[in-house]
Amino acid sequence: MKRTERIDRVDLMHTFVRIVESGSLSAAARLLETTQATVSRRLQSLEALLGVKLILRTTHAMKLTDDGERCYQHARRLLSAWSTLEDEVSHAGDEPVGTLRVRAPHAFGQEQLLAPLTRFLSQHPQLSVEWMLNDKNVDFLSANIDCAIRVGAEIDPSTVSVLLAEVPRSVVIAPALLAHSPAVTGPQQLAALPWVALSTFYQHSISLTHTAGTVEQVTIAPRLYTDSLYVARSTALQGLGAVIISSWAVAEDVREGRLVNLLPDWEPAPLPVHLVYPWARYYPARLRAFLQMMREAVPGITGMRLPATGA
Repeated sequence: MKRTERIDRVDLMHTFVRIVESGSLSAAARLLETTQATVSRRLQSLEALLGVKLILRTTHAMKLTDDGERCYQHARRLLSAWSTLEDEVSHAGDEPVGTLRVRAPHAFGQEQLLAPLTRFLSQHPQLSVEWMLNDKNVDFLSANIDCAIRVGAEIDPSTVSVLLAEVPRSVVIAPALLAHSPAVTGPQQLAALPWVALSTFYQHSISLTHTAGTVEQVTIAPRLYTDSLYVARSTALQGLGAVIISSWAVAEDVREGRLVNLLPDWEPAPLPVHLVYPWARYYPARLRAFLQMMREAVPGITGMRLPATGA
């Protein structure tokens, strides 16, 4: 009976932490894959168990009481310790088990990373991965994410960020559009071309570096702004404009002559690829194993290369 009570208390604390970090009972219910009524019941049970009010709720807002704030801080530490105990004792600490929740960019996560991910899962039969594709920044706590793969994004200094590789980029254009445009023999002449901008990385100007080290800034006026690599590639193929894009995404198009690599001696800055996760005193085996796999696999993926720093 005592064991059952302890398990129940861990469950109540876990629910309370999810309520606080997600901002509402309904959001916590979605993260925990249960009903809002169940979450509310667990909160009431924890308040009754502790004999204090933890959260003040109105129709539109939720606020921790002083006791609630203290309970939240203690609950986080206790849950972290419990997770450590489960991982080290129940599963010997080294074999990845449970579910790893990973967020990755759409294009990169749909194509480049699937082969190493599949191999990783085949090597660890007790592990499951929730593979979520989203190009936006992640709030690890509210989204209940273990780690994220970020390409070319600014990194939050409050997180752990591991540089895995970099993605070379190219300036490409459809041959038909190039044939009807002014001749391009240097970077500044790119300004006269119509453009498609990958708005995540550039919008009104581009920077190119020559193999000899010279850097040129070019002002552009895009016809289309998009945050989708697939849209950028498709519209470039249709002749809407030139585009700076990850070289792996258009390598076959360039080989087959559907796109032309403009000024190959001038290269846009490559995009860094990071694995990012929140700071913690303990990391479960599943996250440690995934990080090790990514360190080894990503630099060898077609279209990737080791960072210039050699990291």
